[in-house]
Amino acid sequence: MNNKSCEYGVGDNSYKMAGELSGITQLVDDFYQNMATFKESQKIRDMHPVDLTTSRKKLTYFLSGWLGGPKLYAQHYGSINIPLAHKHLSVGHAESEAWLLCMQKAVDKQAYEDPFKVYLMQQLRVPAERIVMVSGN
Repeated sequence: MNNKSCEYGVGDNSYKMAGELSGITQLVDDFYQNMATFKESQKIRDMHPVDLTTSRKKLTYFLSGWLGGPKLYAQHYGSINIPLAHKHLSVGHAESEAWLLCMQKAVDKQAYEDPFKVYLMQQLRVPAERIVMVSGN
């Protein structure tokens, strides 16, 4: 989708810009590959189960609804408050930045328009910072 008049965050525009469910799945796969690879992300990787199947599905489903697409997370798992769901974890600034680094590198690999990449990372920074604020660190 190469529509310069497209307003991200309106309706399902962001969902479409991210390539819908298949594009979001690829983004999540690249994200978790980065998390397993980068030394900066070792602590946050260790907060996840060894088998990432459910984690991948939950993040994919969450991003689908968060980007204006089908509310798959709510359909399969119920409602979620991202900061509160992570409150029990020790997530400080370094962990938040490591998560954002993994996501930035995953976003960079996607065939998204550059303005959408910037928009997406700005939007993802908001919940990442809220998680730090409520974390049990």
